[in-house]
Amino acid sequence: MAVVARQTRQRAEIVGLLDELDEFRSAQQLHELLRVRGSGVGLATVYRAMQHLADAGEVDVLRSADGEAVYRRCERRGSHHHHLVCRRCGRTVEIDGPAAESWAAQVAAAHGFADVDHTMELVGTCESCRAEETAEHPA
Repeated sequence: MAVVARQTRQRAEIVGLLDELDEFRSAQQLHELLRVRGSGVGLATVYRAMQHLADAGEVDVLRSADGEAVYRRCERRGSHHHHLVCRRCGRTVEIDGPAAESWAAQVAAAHGFADVDHTMELVGTCESCRAEETAEHPA
């Protein structure tokens, strides 16, 4: 039986903030954004809320380059999808990956695995950031 957490004012503030963001953010970054807005939500509350939202499938979780968990409330909540993430600005695009799904199933079957879950994030540099880099460092 799943534990249903009650909707508190603090959790509502956190979800409201997540709904405004397009990029993945850490719990500490979310806490800082809330603090700047004048919120009294504590860091521990943000961590607990993010864990609950992740467990409930309400947010996606990635690991940043330094291993920190970062979160995003995706439009496709509850449906399987992947992400294309800009390593410079954090812009994120939700993508489908039928070829990746097929590949994962084939690799699992070849090794005798079943009921396999996976995540896939493609990390690169978006068009806007490439243009900025070119302007900053012309060839």
